[in-house]
Amino acid sequence: MTAIGVSAMLIVSGCAASQRDAGNSTGAATGQNAGQNTGAAGSGGDTGGAGTAQTSVVVDTTGQPSDPNGTFTFAAAGAPESFDPVWATDGETFRITHQLYEGLLETKAGSVEVGPGLAEKFTASDDGKTWTFQLRKGVTFSDGTKLDADAVCFNYDRMFSETGVAQTQAQFWAENMGGFKGQKDADGTPVPSLYGGCQAKDASTVVITMTRFSSKLPAVFADSTFVIQSPTALKKYNGDGIASTGDSFSYPAYATAHPTGTGPFVFGSYDKTNNQITLLRNDKYWGPKAKVAKLVFKVIPDETARKQALQAGTIDGYDLPNPADWDDLRSTGHKIDIQPAFNMLYLAMMQRKTASPLNDLRVRQAIAYALNRDQMVQSLMPEGAYVNNCFFPKLAPGCPDPVQPTYSYDPDKAKQLLADYGKPVTLSFWWPTEVTRPYMPDPKSIFTQFSQDLEAVGIKLKVVSKPWNGGYLDGVNAHTPDLYLLGWTGGYPSPDSWLSSFWGPLPNDFGTESTPQGAELSKAVAAADSIPDPKQRQQAYATLSNKISSTYLPAVPISSSPPGIVVAKNVQGLVPSPTTDERFNTVYKN
Repeated sequence: MTAIGVSAMLIVSGCAASQRDAGNSTGAATGQNAGQNTGAAGSGGDTGGAGTAQTSVVVDTTGQPSDPNGTFTFAAAGAPESFDPVWATDGETFRITHQLYEGLLETKAGSVEVGPGLAEKFTASDDGKTWTFQLRKGVTFSDGTKLDADAVCFNYDRMFSETGVAQTQAQFWAENMGGFKGQKDADGTPVPSLYGGCQAKDASTVVITMTRFSSKLPAVFADSTFVIQSPTALKKYNGDGIASTGDSFSYPAYATAHPTGTGPFVFGSYDKTNNQITLLRNDKYWGPKAKVAKLVFKVIPDETARKQALQAGTIDGYDLPNPADWDDLRSTGHKIDIQPAFNMLYLAMMQRKTASPLNDLRVRQAIAYALNRDQMVQSLMPEGAYVNNCFFPKLAPGCPDPVQPTYSYDPDKAKQLLADYGKPVTLSFWWPTEVTRPYMPDPKSIFTQFSQDLEAVGIKLKVVSKPWNGGYLDGVNAHTPDLYLLGWTGGYPSPDSWLSSFWGPLPNDFGTESTPQGAELSKAVAAADSIPDPKQRQQAYATLSNKISSTYLPAVPISSSPPGIVVAKNVQGLVPSPTTDERFNTVYKN
């Protein structure tokens, strides 16, 4: 067994080590056995390496507030989908659930490194299939239920055992762990699962088994979905009572009004009339108590309105400010923190079982050549953003240099491909409102430029805009749009964090299950993830990236961009995160 303790937690990135733990990267020697990605960040990439991009920051979190009963108000661009992260796929939901729940492991503040969570140490077998966790003692859920090994196994087995419509919405389980218990394909073939089972060895010892090696381990134990929730509350409030209502979902009382975790905050209320979620300090929290008594999330869909609210002092911060506003915000004394790009934006091209122009590779290639990605990045993205020809950022090594083919802007070639196709092309193009994302700081402007690019080569568009959590994501999940803008912020610095999320499961949000190559792509993603040797795995991702570009092309990779977060000048203790999963328990105002 490979032991990994608190003082030598496994580093999942070959990037510069955390300044808070300099010289403490002793987990590297056991990375291959424990599933660690030890490749140097930025060693691949079609436009050059990431160099010494820093993935952790130093912030003094030891200060104390002048008012320990204060309130910190943060503006969100959109409403949460629910308060149960098992059903979540969006940052607006995770921003809130990060404060309520904790996993066996946690991403260290300001970093992409894995550190201790509810487990204070763990061991991994040499083949990377057996993971043994020692739980912290004396931890309780906010409803008083004791955290023990049985509670952990209840949560993992709950996710594995979802059925029916619940499987559809539990997307992160499918993307990271594969199949559910007893799940079969349409032809009756069992859907393979990475998850093998969970055993409570004793009250404070959990053993989780996997069916194969995976590069996502152990980082997946720190993923936003794989948190530990109160079994008592889940049972009491019908935690699995999710239902389908047309193209959307309705959630049970647990997910809407009674979320119960071990985190530094507890759920207070959700005032939908005033678009406000209130969390309260968990005075029974096992760790350092939150430095504010209330944490309020105010939903303000318009980015300009968020800026005005900050300047007026009615909110204390918001994330992803428009890059055009950075200088103005700084000039008025506000603090903006920028993190390395750990995300990517893409234009998805939905393929279908029925006739569709997008089923033809020539049409998809024409769209790729039609988009002026360089101009979009230069005019709409913040400094540090770059055009990305792979479906993962530079901080996750494995992108070939160059990608073959690389779809440089070439409208004439796009027109020729459409002429070869020989039929008129009319497509629906969706873009989201009431949201800004790290990879998409200005959705409307990005959509406007790309729609003009597509129309310029002769593609007719049916334009649809919907609120992010008011029809957009549900429509994507239902495969309604032909073209749509979306992206992903990774959870760990391996290409698998993106590729498994996109094409690991079947069906997926690109419709690849409708294509002859869909199953092949899904298997190729899993095969690369299962290679223990880091160099061989990186080469497999390079080979796969070329094939995605040349043969599959289910989407056009657009760009990766650094996320920003802005707070008022009297805000202290905020640790910005490259994965945009800030915890607010260290934040206070003076």
